[in-house]
Amino acid sequence: MEPNNNNNMQPDSCLEITPMEVHKVVPPPHRSTIQKLKSRLKETFFPDDPLLQFKRQPLGKKWILAAQYVFPILQWGPNYSFKLFKSDIVSGLTIASLAIPQGISYAKLASLPPIVGLYSSFVPPLVYAVLGSSRDLAVGPVSIASLILGSMLRQEVSPINDPLLFLQLAFSSTFFAGLFQASLGLLRLGFIIDFLSKAILIGFMAGAAVIVSLQQLKSLLGITHFTKQMGLVPVLSSAFHNINEWSWQTILMGFCFLVFLLLARHVSMRKPKLFWVSAGAPLVSVILSTILVFAFKAQHHGISVIGKLQEGLNPPSWNMLHFHGSNLGLVIKTGLVTGIISLTEGIAVGRTFAALKNYQVDGNKEMMAIGLMNVIGSATSCYVTTGAFSRSAVNHNAGAKTAVSNVVMSVTVMVTLLFLMPLFQYTPNVVLGAIIVTAVIGLIDLPAACQIWKIDKFDFVVMLCAFFGVIFISVQDGLAIAVAISIFKILLQVTRPKTLILGNIPGTDIFRNLHHYKDATRIPGFLILSIESPINFANTTYLKERILRWINEYETEEDIKKQSSIHFLILDLSAVSAIDTSGVSLFKDLKKAVENKGSVEASAWHLNCLFFFNCLAF
Repeated sequence: MEPNNNNNMQPDSCLEITPMEVHKVVPPPHRSTIQKLKSRLKETFFPDDPLLQFKRQPLGKKWILAAQYVFPILQWGPNYSFKLFKSDIVSGLTIASLAIPQGISYAKLASLPPIVGLYSSFVPPLVYAVLGSSRDLAVGPVSIASLILGSMLRQEVSPINDPLLFLQLAFSSTFFAGLFQASLGLLRLGFIIDFLSKAILIGFMAGAAVIVSLQQLKSLLGITHFTKQMGLVPVLSSAFHNINEWSWQTILMGFCFLVFLLLARHVSMRKPKLFWVSAGAPLVSVILSTILVFAFKAQHHGISVIGKLQEGLNPPSWNMLHFHGSNLGLVIKTGLVTGIISLTEGIAVGRTFAALKNYQVDGNKEMMAIGLMNVIGSATSCYVTTGAFSRSAVNHNAGAKTAVSNVVMSVTVMVTLLFLMPLFQYTPNVVLGAIIVTAVIGLIDLPAACQIWKIDKFDFVVMLCAFFGVIFISVQDGLAIAVAISIFKILLQVTRPKTLILGNIPGTDIFRNLHHYKDATRIPGFLILSIESPINFANTTYLKERILRWINEYETEEDIKKQSSIHFLILDLSAVSAIDTSGVSLFKDLKKAVENKGSVEASAWHLNCLFFFNCLAF
């Protein structure tokens, strides 16, 4: 449409109104306050409607369904076959070969005795096999939770000077982590962990991977006196201020096995069918390095070893839990942080592989399973466990069919605890450090970071804050900063909703954003604005001021072009999903403000269904 320079032109001559069918709008059916509240609570806490399966079922069937809901093993267990077991035993043995060296390594990362890592790979998988709903999740200790647990507890208690108290606090933190996780699932509050957005997790995981890798400089360089701090600067300063403690024998062995592990990982990434190469590489490294140390008496030539480990299954630890005393606040805080991180990782991993195999994973049931797994684990000498991505990927690629693969892994670890512990006496710490570095490298996801940069620059800033907060401040503070910035972003979106000026696509009845569609043109005399968020008490003031500013900008621009002034203001509310009482008052106040301004002719309210607009015209 060509612009009309006649300022006295009537609005009727600039837009042809076509006849349209009018549909009567009726009020919704009356519902009591109780009914409205019940519906709202159901939509908030029960969007998946878990009770639907119990409707119209006989009492006996309801009891069976309830048992299957609480114990998912009862769903697939009756149909389990030997064919499925053959697949599960292969995958279980495969992940056991990875879980044993990783369990020892991650326990040392948490400043716990290495045997605790194996304990944590025995009991929790058995619990998850009964309660968990994922077929692919491989349960055990993970690097990030181990790092956070160790770093937070070391701020108050030294694992060297007071190892018993440190161990007690670790078990107590695991109990509170499990209690928090199970409570989230029981109360169906899983949406809380949704505040950890993809950008936060990518930045946090990458930062934690860097810190975990740098912490291994102590083992890879053979340093005896190493900083307990987690920041980038203190770690590097400690490494270079203790050059006199560097051991060339340790460095040589660490470099060789690190290259071997990285090559094995590269082969498996390039050819997924060779997943067993990276899965078996850590155990092969442990065996080879142990043989070398034992044959050449390397422990007497600068290479530190694990030392003698106790044999036997998990001793009870319920009597070691601390529910009072000066350290109670510390263990609760540690439990909450490690619980959130491990829960997020476990559910994310479970959902990822469930999507690949086209089955559903119930997030709330997973929370209860992981939570109870940690509560029981805290009473059986285990620390925080969850579904590990590296082990779950190996489990998936190895052809796991059910959670029985976790049982097979657990039995393998049990055999190790009972009969094979003396074999680890000469395992060098440098190889455990190399295993950790190789495992956490996969947490640095550069392609995902690049994708975030392309899609949302603000999310990229959040990701960088999480990354730099972790490596320069601390793991927990970096996470807190990133969450705070994400919440600030949500508040900005609520209080500063997006408003757009729309134009008509020539030859159509379609109206689109003028800044995105170059063919869209303004209609002389009309200012058409779109509000793209709910209207509520938090943004009504901003919307009023922003709309008046749109009017001023439009009139200023039209005066410069000497074209017609505004005769109609149209608000497209098709993207507005909800309006509260403050939002209703907004339109009344806006109408008065426009009338007092005297630049827009007062007119009636219109509902233009033809263009899918909810329109307000003055």
